[in-house]
Amino acid sequence: MSSKMIVLRLYRRALKLSLDWAVHRYIWRGQALYIRSLFEANRHITEPRLQRNLIKETEELLEKWKHPDPYRPPTAPGGSKYERNLPCPILDPPPKMIL
Repeated sequence: MSSKMIVLRLYRRALKLSLDWAVHRYIWRGQALYIRSLFEANRHITEPRLQRNLIKETEELLEKWKHPDPYRPPTAPGGSKYERNLPCPILDPPPKMIL
């Protein structure tokens, strides 16, 4: 996989992780801008060895700051309202077929 794709995935993971810590968007927006500035500061690095080191450091930092109880939308799997109001099963027998 190219380093560009790896960095894009790391950036997305960083944004989602920061959203776990700050649920309100007005707080999260400042953090998102800060994360973007960190990624933009290292944009000019083209040497593969330095890129690998930066990617490794970023992954370690993301693992260190992982939230113990990440935010899940209530209706998503694992959320508090997941499958709460399921439709009733159809208990009527199927209609008889006349051939």
